[in-house]
Amino acid sequence: MKNILIVGCGLIGSSVLRAVRSRKISRNIYIYEKSKKNISVIKKLKIGCKIISKFNNASNNFDLIILCTPMSQYQNVITKINKYISSKTIVTDVGSTKETSSKQVRKLLNKNKIWIPSHPITGSEVSGAEHGEKNLFKNKWCILIKEKKTKKKYLSKLRIFWKKLGSKVIIMNSKKHDIVFSMTSHLPHLIAYNLVKTATDFEKQKKYELIKYSAGGLRDFSRIAASNEIMWRDVFFSNQKNIISAINLFIKNLNLFKKNIKKRENKKLIKKLVNSKKVRKQIIQLKQDINRPDFGR
Repeated sequence: MKNILIVGCGLIGSSVLRAVRSRKISRNIYIYEKSKKNISVIKKLKIGCKIISKFNNASNNFDLIILCTPMSQYQNVITKINKYISSKTIVTDVGSTKETSSKQVRKLLNKNKIWIPSHPITGSEVSGAEHGEKNLFKNKWCILIKEKKTKKKYLSKLRIFWKKLGSKVIIMNSKKHDIVFSMTSHLPHLIAYNLVKTATDFEKQKKYELIKYSAGGLRDFSRIAASNEIMWRDVFFSNQKNIISAINLFIKNLNLFKKNIKKRENKKLIKKLVNSKKVRKQIIQLKQDINRPDFGR
């Protein structure tokens, strides 16, 4: 791909920028970014990209446009670029939910435009261009969304792009994607936010210095809960139906744990704890984490 445009250059966008440049995937890289802080960081990198402040007829030359903004900004961005991009330009994103956001984008994009959503399964609790990493996508999953009208030719091009960045690529439809990640990603983040809130409420209520004595569990949850609030608000609203279903299942199981503890049901509780350890072993076997205590810290 000769010309790539990255819209939004925070953690993910700047990591795409670094990865594309270090692997020499594209001849020309363009950045559309409103944050003065992010622009300052990008300029200091001296990475050889062009920062643009508006779209015009030159936008027809882009082979790939990657939306790396919060999903709530998609409408604004698509409205601006819609009339300038060609029918051969692949437009993708890096958002964490797909069904609702894709419907929104398709309504805005002209019918002859190419829209294929992406979801690189990576990131961090930190945000901003200064935290970008050229190897952020290496050996990480990247989900590409294939629907009935998706053209194989362009899907293949996008697959090659993410593979060159180091990702392991898999294809899903948007409905399955949102169901899967409501449980593996969205619910854990929601639990982390709620646990931290519960801990701070408890601290105020009891007037204890609770946070000062954070054990490993609260400490690790607090890392997740430090994630970007705008991004996660968009995720929760966009995948509302599936997240509520996941919350309901979580509450059901939490109440069962409560019952086991209250009635001192030893066998039932031990069985649940043992089964949880099996899942941890499976995650390590699938190389989704390393077999080192305390996450290698």
